[in-house]
Amino acid sequence: MNKLFIFLLAGLTFYSCKSTKQDEPIEGIVMEGEYGDDYEGEYEEEYYDEYEEGYEEENPYVRPIYNSSRTLFADLIHTKLEVSFDWEKSRLKGKATITAKQHFYPSDSIVLDAKGMDILSVKMDGKDLKYNYVDSLQIHINLGRVYTKTEKFTLVIDYVSKPNERETGGSDAITSDKGLYFINPKGEDKTKMPQIWTQGETEANSVWFPTIDAPNAKTTQEMLITVEDKYITLSNGKMIASKKNTDGTRTDHWKQDLPHAPYLFMMAVGEFKVVKDSYTRPDGSKMEVNYYVEPEYENQAKAIFGETPNMIKFFSQRLGVEFPWDKYHQIVVRDYVSGAMENTGAVIFGDFVYKNERELLDGNDQSTIAHELFHHWFGDLVTCESWANLPLNESFANYSQYLWDEYRYGLDEADYQAESEADGYYSSAENGGYMKLIRYDYFDKEDMFDGHSYNKGGRILHMLRHYLGDDAFFAGLNNYLTTNKYKAAEVHHLRLAFEEVCGEDLNWFFDQWFLGKGHPIIFTEQEINKENGTVTLKIRQRQNKDEFPTYRIPVKVGIWDESGMRTEKIVIDSVDQSFTFAVKGELKNMLFDNEQMLLGKYYEEKPMSQFVHQFENATRYRARYTALKRLKSDKSVEADKVFLSALSDKFWNIRIAAIEFGTKIKRSNNDAITAKMKDLAANDPKSQVRAAALDYLSTLLEKQEATAILKKAIETDKSFLVLGKSLESLAKMNQEEALNVARKLEKENIESTRMTIAELYAQFGEEQDGAYLESLVQRKDLKGYEELRAMFSYVVWVIRMSPETLEKSQGILSQLSESKNNYTKMYFSRAVQYMMGNIYERINNLDVEIATLEEAKSFSMADEKKREKHKLEDINNNLSTFLSVEEDR
Repeated sequence: MNKLFIFLLAGLTFYSCKSTKQDEPIEGIVMEGEYGDDYEGEYEEEYYDEYEEGYEEENPYVRPIYNSSRTLFADLIHTKLEVSFDWEKSRLKGKATITAKQHFYPSDSIVLDAKGMDILSVKMDGKDLKYNYVDSLQIHINLGRVYTKTEKFTLVIDYVSKPNERETGGSDAITSDKGLYFINPKGEDKTKMPQIWTQGETEANSVWFPTIDAPNAKTTQEMLITVEDKYITLSNGKMIASKKNTDGTRTDHWKQDLPHAPYLFMMAVGEFKVVKDSYTRPDGSKMEVNYYVEPEYENQAKAIFGETPNMIKFFSQRLGVEFPWDKYHQIVVRDYVSGAMENTGAVIFGDFVYKNERELLDGNDQSTIAHELFHHWFGDLVTCESWANLPLNESFANYSQYLWDEYRYGLDEADYQAESEADGYYSSAENGGYMKLIRYDYFDKEDMFDGHSYNKGGRILHMLRHYLGDDAFFAGLNNYLTTNKYKAAEVHHLRLAFEEVCGEDLNWFFDQWFLGKGHPIIFTEQEINKENGTVTLKIRQRQNKDEFPTYRIPVKVGIWDESGMRTEKIVIDSVDQSFTFAVKGELKNMLFDNEQMLLGKYYEEKPMSQFVHQFENATRYRARYTALKRLKSDKSVEADKVFLSALSDKFWNIRIAAIEFGTKIKRSNNDAITAKMKDLAANDPKSQVRAAALDYLSTLLEKQEATAILKKAIETDKSFLVLGKSLESLAKMNQEEALNVARKLEKENIESTRMTIAELYAQFGEEQDGAYLESLVQRKDLKGYEELRAMFSYVVWVIRMSPETLEKSQGILSQLSESKNNYTKMYFSRAVQYMMGNIYERINNLDVEIATLEEAKSFSMADEKKREKHKLEDINNNLSTFLSVEEDR
């Protein structure tokens, strides 16, 4: 699952449980029974007491947390669900027909997960079975007799699912575990299509059907969904029948004959439009690839999702494993609780993917589409056996984004996006702590959905690819997939699959990167010996040795001299190391990690002339970007030429880097740079570059000329990004003009423009702009993140306003507090706290003013300030009630 927001992780506190040391017997004593009450042989009281005393004082045993995979006492074989809905009560009426068998040991019972349901009956062969459902979490069913592992049995469970009537949890990554969601079920919100959808990961599907809700369980599936005839349905597998009923309803029958994990079951219901597409398999047969969208976006569906068939073909060929499922549909829903979800053959996306043609000029969501598609091999075909092994799902899905960018947009784009992924990991680790990638000691399984499982895991796979080489790497992936297909796997299955292909023991790599934590911090410097014709590369690992290991790092070093360019392979495995290489003539440059594939922070100390050479000769994006970054403080003519050259670079983010690093410093070729910048602002094919160039011009040109250029861009550029950035740039130099332009744009009903206006008003707006912000936060058609941004814009604006306006804001806040948007709910209390903090600051400032006025004997003005202070105190008291309500929830 691709998560589209910043991971906000709290530091983890590790709990552990204390136990008595029983597993090391005392010499001469044979323990029997649970507590070792019986013994035989010689027994020395004094020795025993001494041992126990030493144990208590010096050797306490603390058992660490270990979250294992679910022990499977029974195996699911087939799950058939027949469901219908009570929209008024947001309930599901279901009948589950479950075929299972005992996993190994004979037993007369089975335990199924079923959260918060009404269980109406449990039958086998038409006869009622005894069951226990005291905790409303699991059904303990007595089968009536003992069954062995070779005997199948089939249960029929009638039940009612009540997702809105149970306590729910969630995390920063998946904000709710309700499982089944009724969106605007009564149709009260005319701006939002009534719909039903599910979200199963991690273990929330057992809210709407009984199952063994664990990633290492697998089952084939049938879904019979009965709805009003106006509704479209979607589920896993193929629709094998659709029958109209006499009461105006219709029953759609979906069936999937290949087993998958219960958390991947899905269904969706609504008045969606189905835009049909297809993928042609190697044998010439066509597979359905359809897009389910709201009517408003029917004409945009192929612009949003149209690369999907090409992605399926590319990934199938790259892995040597044909897409393993019978269809691939994608659906967009409202109020989704995550980014997207890889339900087998039926992926759900949040409404962030809805974009029109102009919005698509500034960027698409192909990385998310690729991420969810790749899960159909890594996650759906082969599933992590426990949440501790989640990176076996998410790291690969993350890396698919690199593979697709590399294929579709080129190596520079892939490397640029990879740097963003690495930065996401660094941020996650710095804020939430450094974790092992495969970690069994998590407190909550939801903690696994972080910048380690996703971002770091993707970067680790990239390093493994470079170490093994493409042929061995993709052969290893093929081996892993074909060996473990339709099964669950742990990290050692992956290691063994690679070892079988390459013939090398890879424990060192997996122990260091998958089972260890952190990343290397490396400093390098050069020592040139012209007499001997050598250069020595000195390398120091400087990560905290108490917390992180000394890494083993196979890496290539690029060397440029008079004979040309060559690479040298080295292996770093010590804190301080030196490597000496022959040099012919002048050393032009030495580049550590020539392939720019390492995850870690490293700093090269070398002459600026080498960075000039590096920019002009290195082939990888990060090396060229680093060269620009290091040259920004160099005033040489050679560096100036580099920045002027970089403004015409083939890759768009190098052009932006040249703007950001080079052009804000007075340089010898400033006139040439200014001319080039005007050309970029008007003509660059990438909207991000045009926006950056316009922002630069606003700081360089005279106010009148810059204002004219920015206003022209706002009026003529088709990019909403350029419009927004131009408005922001205009506000930096001419707030009044920016506000006037923004007020004329208020009728633009495009998300990015609305947010640009809102955030401009938040910083600079006046009382008159409140009407726009108030109407914006009260709109019912805002997308998830848009509603969140609108709320914060309103809050930032209102705290600058008069006490009277602040007083009126409480009605708006009351509406926001009742929002059904999960992200607004999550951050509402923070917004209120932010308001209160700013109001406290205003109160403190008033205290100072009042004291000054009283000292000057201006008592009437002091009394006026006191009245304002009391009003602000009352407002803060009222705001505190919102926090109390949130705590009660």
